[in-house]
Amino acid sequence: MASNSFLGAGPPMFTRENYHIWVIKMKAYLKVLSLWVAVESENDPSLLGSNPTVAQMKNYEDTKSKKPKALTCLHSALSDVIFTRIMACETPKEVWEKLKEEFGESDSVKSVKLLTLKREFEMLRMKEGDTVKEYSAKILEIINKIRLFGEIFPDSKVVENMMIWLPERFESKISAIEESCDLKTLSAVELISKLQAQEQRTSIRDKEV
Repeated sequence: MASNSFLGAGPPMFTRENYHIWVIKMKAYLKVLSLWVAVESENDPSLLGSNPTVAQMKNYEDTKSKKPKALTCLHSALSDVIFTRIMACETPKEVWEKLKEEFGESDSVKSVKLLTLKREFEMLRMKEGDTVKEYSAKILEIINKIRLFGEIFPDSKVVENMMIWLPERFESKISAIEESCDLKTLSAVELISKLQAQEQRTSIRDKEV
């Protein structure tokens, strides 16, 4: 069981905004407490046989207590307005599914949003007046939104797209990176760092001139 200091002020609060972000945080919180299993399954622990050992009895009681503990955590994570919508649910799984049904999105809606974000990613180009920081912030914002939907989006694809659409002033740096780095393992953060360093050196030279 995690310590209170690790868990901080308690479970993340859901007030109906940013459901997808809350789901990720709440799932992680329940996993730290070893309670996520109580949300995933409705099954009760198997009844003890005759003459159970102390360890078996303890394990049975611990397992049996997970559902009410998980339910309490979920109740604590909901604002009063949201709580009234799920208060009739008797198990943590029922609460979780009810919230998903009301605040989640259907697969078709997710697919449309994902397609829109992917197109936006593919079309995003670095303009001549943009700094590396500005451009990378835009592209990472899109990537994070895509990943929030549970989509696997490798860094190699981000690196490839960035290098394709960088302005001509980065041409020499791109060539150097291609020669010295393995683009399949180069992370987006590493690429951004290299580009920012190049941008800073160019800026210093221009000021000196």
